[in-house]
Amino acid sequence: VQLQASGGGLVQAGGSLRLSCAASGRTFSRYAVGWFRQAPGKEREFVAAVTWNARTILYADSVKGRFTISRDNAKNTVYMQMNSLKPEDTAVYYCAAGESWVGFRQDYNYWGQGTQVTVSS
Repeated sequence: VQLQASGGGLVQAGGSLRLSCAASGRTFSRYAVGWFRQAPGKEREFVAAVTWNARTILYADSVKGRFTISRDNAKNTVYMQMNSLKPEDTAVYYCAAGESWVGFRQDYNYWGQGTQVTVSS
């Protein structure tokens, strides 16, 4: 499985962005997907995750109520709508996928290349 994250950019505080994670491979629809982010000088951290059928969704406390993860298995794509963005959301955002549900852990099998999100104050 190859993952391609996109949709990042520069936005003012309070603005919105929608990230996409497009995947190759017919079995992607059976994979759990997670979003992680890494800010400069910090460790990579969990943001959100969704099971293959979207019945279970997890969010980091820092993004609850502002970010929404969703998926369209027919399009082999997972999205993350990010609203009310804050400067502290600035980071490189990565999507990851795996056959097993690992939730907030970073034990995913496949990782995308990352997309930069920059929120100005």
